[in-house]
Formats: sequence, structure tokens, C-alpha cells
Amino acid sequence: MNKTKLFLVDDDAVFLKLLEIEFLKDDCFSVQTFATGELCIENLSKQPDVIILDYNLDGIDKNAMNGMATFDKIKAIYPHIPIVILSSQDEIDLAVNFISHKAFDFVVKNDSAFMRIKKALLLLSVTKKLQRNSGFSAEIQV
Repeated sequence: MNKTKLFLVDDDAVFLKLLEIEFLKDDCFSVQTFATGELCIENLSKQPDVIILDYNLDGIDKNAMNGMATFDKIKAIYPHIPIVILSSQDEIDLAVNFISHKAFDFVVKNDSAFMRIKKALLLLSVTKKLQRNSGFSAEIQV
């Protein structure tokens, strides 16, 4: 069985570890974690299937790229990789901005964040299977 290659990018070490543990419970994911967007970008050649990317990435290095800059750079290199944005900010304008730039989903870090991320990944998996089975290869639009 092919595992889904999942990149988790968050500067909050505790939240990143919780995410990693949550996804490693499920045997269908292989997980790599990164504390900065720069580290994620350096590893894009490993071609993850999905990236879970935090919006605020300056907790370790105040000069680090934020989530939007990281998102833009990833999309410039590998536009087909689905990205789910995580944010502690629940501003609708921020979510709309990311979705309009082709983020797969925008998830607010709250009590239901893990469940929302898993639902987004399930939707992505089903969508990809439908595309393979139908021969339809257009980019996923949400």
C-alpha cells in the first residue's frame, strides 16, 4: 500500500509534534516535519502528496518566511501539491485570500483542527481517486 507523503510545517514545536503523532497513528501516512517554511522548501524534491502549512512561521526566527510567502514559493515550484493552511487567526479575509490562491483548505487552530484537517485529507483522497478512475486530470478546484 502506498502511503500518502505528508509534510507538516509549523514553528510551534508542541503543535507540530501533536500533528505528527495524530497522523502517525494512521498507517496510511508517511510524515516529515519542518519548523520553517525554508526547510520545507529545501525538501520539496521529495515531492510530498500534501502539505499542512502554518500561516505564522516566525516563532523561531523573526526573519523566517511567513506562511503566505512559503505557500507562494511552493506553488511556484510545484503548483500541483495540495496545501492545507493552518492558522490561529480566524479572519475570513485571510482564509479567502489563501483559497483564492488555490489553497486546498484553510483550518483554524482550535479544538476541531485535527478533525478538520483529516476531513480535508479525506476529501482530497476521494477527489484524486475519482479523477484517476474517470481519467479526468484537471487541477483540483475547491
